[in-house]
Formats: sequence, structure tokens, C-alpha cells
Amino acid sequence: MKTFLLLLLFLSNLFYNSFAGDTLTPNSLLKDGQTLISAGGFFKLGFFSPGSSTMKYLGIWYMKIPVQTVVWVANRDSPLSDSLGSLKIGETGNLILFDGLQRPIWSTTATSNLSNPIAQLLDNGNFVLRNNDSISESSESYIWESFYNPSDTLLPGMKLGWNLKAGLESKLTTWNNSNDPSNGDYTFNLDLSGSPEMFLRHGSQIIYRNGPWTGFQFSGEPEMDSNSYISFDFISNQDEIYYTYKVIDSSVTFRLVLNQSQLQRYIWYDSVSSWSLYWYVPRDQCDSYAECGPYGFCNSNYSPVCRCVQGFKPKNPQNWNLRDGSDGCVRVTKLDCEKEDGFLKMSGIKLPDTTKAIVIQSISLEECRLRCLKNCSCLAYASANISAGGTGCITWGTELIDLKQFIDGGQDFYIRLAASELRGNSKKKHIIILVVVIFSMLMLLLGSIGYCLWKKKKMMNITGYWRNKPRQLSFDTVITGHLSDDDESRRQNTDLPLFNFETILIATENFSIANKIGEGGFGIVYKGKLVEGQEIAVKRLSKSSLQGLEEFKNEVKLIAKLQHINLVRLLGCCIQGEENMLVYEYMQNRSLDTIIFDKARSPILSWPIRFKIIIGIARGLVYLHQDSRFRIIHRDLKASNILLDKEMNPKISDFGLARIFGGEETNAYTKRVMGTYGYMSPEYAMDGIFSVKSDVFSFGVLVLEIVSGKKNKGIHISDERINLLAYAWNLWKEGKLLELFDASLGGSYSELEVLRCIHLGLLCVQERADDRPSMPLVLLMLSGANVVLPQPKNPGFWDGERSSEMKMSWSFSANDMSVTKLEGR
Repeated sequence: MKTFLLLLLFLSNLFYNSFAGDTLTPNSLLKDGQTLISAGGFFKLGFFSPGSSTMKYLGIWYMKIPVQTVVWVANRDSPLSDSLGSLKIGETGNLILFDGLQRPIWSTTATSNLSNPIAQLLDNGNFVLRNNDSISESSESYIWESFYNPSDTLLPGMKLGWNLKAGLESKLTTWNNSNDPSNGDYTFNLDLSGSPEMFLRHGSQIIYRNGPWTGFQFSGEPEMDSNSYISFDFISNQDEIYYTYKVIDSSVTFRLVLNQSQLQRYIWYDSVSSWSLYWYVPRDQCDSYAECGPYGFCNSNYSPVCRCVQGFKPKNPQNWNLRDGSDGCVRVTKLDCEKEDGFLKMSGIKLPDTTKAIVIQSISLEECRLRCLKNCSCLAYASANISAGGTGCITWGTELIDLKQFIDGGQDFYIRLAASELRGNSKKKHIIILVVVIFSMLMLLLGSIGYCLWKKKKMMNITGYWRNKPRQLSFDTVITGHLSDDDESRRQNTDLPLFNFETILIATENFSIANKIGEGGFGIVYKGKLVEGQEIAVKRLSKSSLQGLEEFKNEVKLIAKLQHINLVRLLGCCIQGEENMLVYEYMQNRSLDTIIFDKARSPILSWPIRFKIIIGIARGLVYLHQDSRFRIIHRDLKASNILLDKEMNPKISDFGLARIFGGEETNAYTKRVMGTYGYMSPEYAMDGIFSVKSDVFSFGVLVLEIVSGKKNKGIHISDERINLLAYAWNLWKEGKLLELFDASLGGSYSELEVLRCIHLGLLCVQERADDRPSMPLVLLMLSGANVVLPQPKNPGFWDGERSSEMKMSWSFSANDMSVTKLEGR
């Protein structure tokens, strides 16, 4: 009899826990272990614990995707500490979540009382509360829905914006971290001031703005075109204003996620069985809000990226020359309404912030121009909708902030200028034509003179006359003097501020030893301070440097074209006599290796800081490999080339060995192997073959070094001496990965993040380049806690057998061993 009762209890519990309909009624209860499953089996609602957390949350996730990907959380800020929570429909018709003591910790906020309420999980992922009758299944009858109370995810069909009739706002808010879905500091929402547009904010600080809707897309997102996979829409009427999208191809799954400081769109392919990063913002420096200040516009194809609108000049020329455009620009000629100012047309523009702009939808663009012209306080105007040939009117009466220009995209924008500025522009065009004609006529003469001077200079060098005479060279002279005809097209936008030698001497106190902050293969790096107070770092090419003038020129050409938050900023250079120097922004915390490998200082880098550094390096490499105007291979990524600013943000530096890849080029071969022992991939060190996967290998080494606090050199394990990669691989095989973690940090860390980083590091250092993930995929794996990582294969480290099969020649700098030549037997 006892056995029968136990069996009956087991069967009842089995039936109880297998509750899997799509509907909750007033007579039913949803407890931990039970789920609602949408009718088509697309989504599941139930209790879950994120990551390594033991707390319980009520949420919705995909049913058919093996990786649990949570898209909505009910009790974000009120977690359950045990498994005794329950969800039911209360007497007022609202959903109520109770804890184990039957205390309500979360509920819906519907104000209408329902006679026969039910809660239903729909196939689109929406959890709705409605009356249980056949005539009320349309969305208009929902008295509450999860789609209007999103977490960090926007699903197809969701509305991001405002229900004006109900006074409800739908916005995205980040999770605090992968273990904690409570409301984070970042939000993405639709601002209705002026012309409606989306803002990504960190607290109250604006991080990114996508521009107003043009009729086709948001003016700051020209790549947001409908295609065979997905279509976008923006609805604005008296009841609702919102953005939405829908998926056209049912074979793929999309989700839009606010993931800390980025808005990311992921796509799931069943054939691949993993989430892939499809699109994200901010993408580059020009996506940063107000990057170029008032009346400045940003173009990521320029170097530097900031320009002043015609008729304006930099407000702070010193900072502008140092590539800091945040102060913006000021007018050259004041407006004079009585003399009839005019308008300058700018094309391909992301319209400036419209928060304080005036929008009139019912007038034409010409009427808009006349209205702005008659209003002396009107500074600019544009069409509110370009989809119908240009209708509606937006006018600005305050400073124009956050302008961006695209090669393909944006819209026409008209800015008010003094009449004299516009006439001057017309004169400039005639002058340009005249200059071109004169220049063409003088080219032959100048070429002849130049050739004669070159011959004369060469002869004088031979006789020793010029050998000891100081000379001042311009930036163009040192760069273009060594360019081939094929390189001529690369000259555009490579200009940098030139510092004279005396300025550098004063700034560094005559290269005082007290100002020395580093030394490498290039030479010595000094700290300096300009007269204006700007702190700088000066990298001085040593006469006996392992790296020569070619590497110096290579770094100048490359880094002058690159600007990213995770790349060190080059402020200028000094080329005088035999002196070749690069001037950088000063990094208060110097290089990563000076902290991470110092037992006394390494605890300064807590695990959250280390994880932030890993993410930052990954973002910098994604920019180099994919998002910049060129595909760039760094070739010397190592801890000493990662600089840290005062907030411990990482910046990749030293581009002396970097290489630009053009067109469809994916890898290259060199007989001159240069790099640093311990960071070089096997195919590069042994065969001279390098690609983006070479940098991925170096990144993997860096990740393992950051996690462990150990250099990728000899590690003594018992009587054996192996390198870091071999040590990590042995721990992987033994299932003891956490033993790699830097013990100096104690127990304050996320075990899940540490294990993911070690796992990812091993994926990056796999022996075969084809097995290593690309950097965009690496970044996805780092930021997406729900992405499943594949099993790593053997890492590419040199053991005793391999080292006997090859002959290497090493050269040394103060801190690193660098390979300069390699020959196979």
C-alpha cells in the first residue's frame, strides 16, 4: 500500500510538473518547474536562474533554440531566493508573482477589471492578459502585454516607443550582468521631443543617437534597409509612435539586444546552431554623441574625423589639432538677417539633434526654406520626410549638435550662413579652376627644378657637405618621399600636426631620465607636457633601434588614418635632422605588462577591470580587422603594446609592424618575420604567413596572460617547465581550468566569465589558423553569455620536438624577445 501511494505521488508530481499549455487561468497556478509553451512551440515561459546565480526569475526564452536565450524577465529587480515562487491571476484580473511566504513581489498594472481573464503566451513571444472570449483575441483587446514592458530585448513585432492613448512607454534597459537581469544603467528609448528619434543613454548621458526617421530609415543608420530577411517600419499617429521590425524569412531568427554600451542585432541560423552578430551600434568614433561638438560634423572616412561646417572654424584650435573636436566650431562671419543670409546645402547628413527643433509636417521643403529665412533665429532646416520627394519641415534655432556625414546615406541639410560666406564659396570655385590650370602648366617646370635640386643634394651628401647640417622636414616630405606610384592614392588625409624639436625638448625637459616611461625595440618613450598643459608621450626612434625608418613611416601612415576608443591616439610627429619622434596622448597607467606581471601591482587589476580590458582589446581588433576603412593586421599584439588610460581603458599601440590588406586579400607571406616570441602564431613564426588569424592567436595569448597574471614563458610545474599555453591546455584536459586564475585576486570574481575567457583564449590559440574564430565572433562570444563555445583543439605552442626541427635567430630589446629572422631546415 505504501509503495502504491508513493507511485501515485510520483505520477501526480510528474503530471503537475509537466504542465505545458500556453494559457494561465484564474483557477491555475504556475510554479517553479512548470512552464507555459506557446501554441507553435516557439517560446517558453517559466522560472530560471541566469548564469551562475542561484536566484529565481520568471522569464521567457526560446523553445527551439538549444542555448537558453532569455528575452523577457518579469521580476527583474525582485528575485526569488528559493524555488517556492508562484504565478497566478489575482482577483482584480492582474497577474501576480508570489514568493514562498505568499507575498506579492511583482504584478501587472492593468486598470480594467476583466470578467473572465486569462494570460496567454503567444508564438511571437508576447505574454498577454485578456478576456477569455473569441471576440477579444486581437491586440486591441490586451489589457496588458509583455511587449509593452520589455527588458533588454526587442523581438520582431514588438513596438519600441509610445502608446499615447494609454500613456505607456516601451524602452530597452540592459541587464546588470549575465548573472543579474536587474535594470542596468544603459537604456534605449524613443524621445518624442522635436522629430522622434532613438537615444542610447548611460544614466542621463547620451551615448548614441540614431537620427530622425527619414521615411525610409533613421538618418543615422543608412545601412538599416529592408531586405529578404527583415523589414523595418516607423509608425506615427495620434494613438501611437513607435519603431518595429518583422522577419520575412522564417528560416532565421532575429533579436535586438541592448548589451551594455551597444545595441546589437543577432541572427540565428539553424544550420549553424549559434547566434551571430548581424549588426550593432555604436560602430565607430563618429557614432559617439557630439563627437565633433557644435557645428562640427564627423566623417569616419576622414582623418581626423572631425571637420567644421563651411563658414565655421574650430573653437579651440589647439585641441582640434590634437584631434579632440568636442569643443566644436564657431562662426567666421556673424549672421545679418537684414542682408538676407542664405543656406548652404550639405548632402549625406545625419541630421543634428532634433530635441529642441520645431517640426511641421504639413508644408513643403520650399515653404520650409522661406519660413526659416524670415525667422532670424532659425539656423538650419531640412525635410521631415524624404520618402515622398521631400515633405514636412524641421527647423533648428539652437546649436547644431551631433552632425555626421555619410558617403552613401543620410539626407540633404541646409545650414544658414552669412551672404558673404556664400559668395566667397562661389569665388572659391572659380579660384580652384584657375589654380588647377596654373598648377598643370607649372608641373613640368617644378618637376625639372625638383630633379635638379635632388641631384645637387645627392652630390652634396656625397661630399659630406650636408651630413651634419640640421634639417626640418615636413610630414609630406618624409612620407611621400618614400611612396611608390601605387601608394600615391593613400596620401589623402594622412596629414598630422608637426612638432618642432625645441617644443619636444621643452616638453620632456631635454629628454630627462626622470621622464622616461618605457623602452622597446623602437627606442625610449618619454612623458612630456606641452606649454598649454597637455600631457603627451614621446616615442623617440633610437639610432640603434631594431625598428628603423620604414617602421616609423608605417606607423605614421597607418595610425594617422585610424581613430577608435581602443586605439592609442597619435597627436603628431617630429622629424628634424636625424630625429624621428611620434607624439601620442599620454596614458596614465602606462602599459598592461607593467601591472599584470608585477605581483605587487597586479591586484590593482580586479577581475571586472581585467574583463573590461579583454573586451576593449577585442573591440579594437574588430575595428582594425573589419570596421575601419582598411583591413589591418597588427602583427605585434602583446601586453607591452596595450596601454591603459586613467580609467584602465585599454588602447592598442605600436603599429610599426602593422600591414594593410586590400581587396579580397586574406593572408600574406613575408621572408622578414618580425614580432615577439610567445605571441606569434605558428604559421607566421615558422612559415612567414600572416593574416587576421595571426592577431587572433596573439589576442588569445593576451587573454590567458590577463586571466592568469603570468607571462607566456616558462612556468615551473613540479620539475617540468612549460609555457602558459601548454599549462592552460593541460588544465583544460584535466578539467581544472580555474587553477589558471590569478590567485592574487582572491575569490572576488565571476567564475562563469573567467571560465569563458580561458575557453575563448584556448580557441584563439589553436594551432590551425582556420580553427580560430574571427575577432567579430570572439567579441560575440565574450559579450553573449548564452553563446555556446565549441571545444578547442591543440594549441599552437612549441614543444621540444618542434624546436629541434627549426632554426631561429633572435634579437633582443629591453623587455621582449623579438624574432627578426627565421629559417627552416
